[in-house]
Amino acid sequence: MEISGLISAILIGAVIGILGRLVVPGRQRIGVLWTVVVGIVAALIGTAIASGLGVADTDGVDWGEWLIQIALAALGVTALSRVKVRR
Repeated sequence: MEISGLISAILIGAVIGILGRLVVPGRQRIGVLWTVVVGIVAALIGTAIASGLGVADTDGVDWGEWLIQIALAALGVTALSRVKVRR
């Protein structure tokens, strides 16, 4: 992976993480760094799932892929927030 690919993965992961965090109601007790990490992981896994479903490469904006990624980020933020609360 080139440096431009790494930077774009971090930026897209940050956006996905923030959108996933906005979808979850209430307060989440995780920091910005964890939000970005969850977003990056959700973006990678979401892209793989979207490719498997055949909705990753469409003409125009890949709304299906984005929805999958945001849903995974919301699940990740919720799970990580609950683990942090229990500690």
